[in-house]
Amino acid sequence: MGHLDDLLPPRAPTADQPLAGLTLLLVEDSRLASEGVRLLCRRSGARLRRADSLATAERHLRGYRPDVALVDLHLPDGSGLDLIAGLARATPRLDMILGLSGDDALAPAAHAAGADGFLPKPLGLAAFQAALLARLPASRQPPARRPLPQAEPRPDATALREDLAQAARLLDGDSAYAARFLQGVARAAGDRALARAAEAATRGTPPALALLREAVATRLAPAARPWDGDSPAPRSTP
Repeated sequence: MGHLDDLLPPRAPTADQPLAGLTLLLVEDSRLASEGVRLLCRRSGARLRRADSLATAERHLRGYRPDVALVDLHLPDGSGLDLIAGLARATPRLDMILGLSGDDALAPAAHAAGADGFLPKPLGLAAFQAALLARLPASRQPPARRPLPQAEPRPDATALREDLAQAARLLDGDSAYAARFLQGVARAAGDRALARAAEAATRGTPPALALLREAVATRLAPAARPWDGDSPAPRSTP
């Protein structure tokens, strides 16, 4: 069943909402990253649907044709590259297919799979709008664009905690996926210490995974203070 807002007539882009009238499907497993994109779409005028896996995205796409697909490259049930390749081959093709990842080195892989562009996490409002507007035809451009506010949307604390809790569960099973998932979460939250711990854990060594589990547990502790991006990751004691 479609969303009710799909029945609304498309709106024309304006200086305040340059992406008005645009429909976007976000395929993203992180609640934190998804909430960030939701805020960017709201401020830009675009309509958003979210799928948290390849399977959910495929169900959406059976009866929904967005203007833009924004696809995270690491998903719980497979690679976003496979979805991008399928969308690129489809006829008729979506107007715009963009890859998304916290790992900038994956940009060439996204392009090779057929993506029209690549957006690194975390997304900022200016970069988000510029990436989409650069690929839209003149008929869908706003008449003018107003200067953007300097402040970016702040990470949502509830969504961040849900992502950390999900990662804590995953670390006891699919630790490789969990480490990659936490890399993106840490970048979106501006937590450089957690990002370093997650990057080290992608190599799968038991000491690195133990440190990552401890870092996540520390951030989930009831008495935990909000951390800053330069706080060191917790160290296990011998």
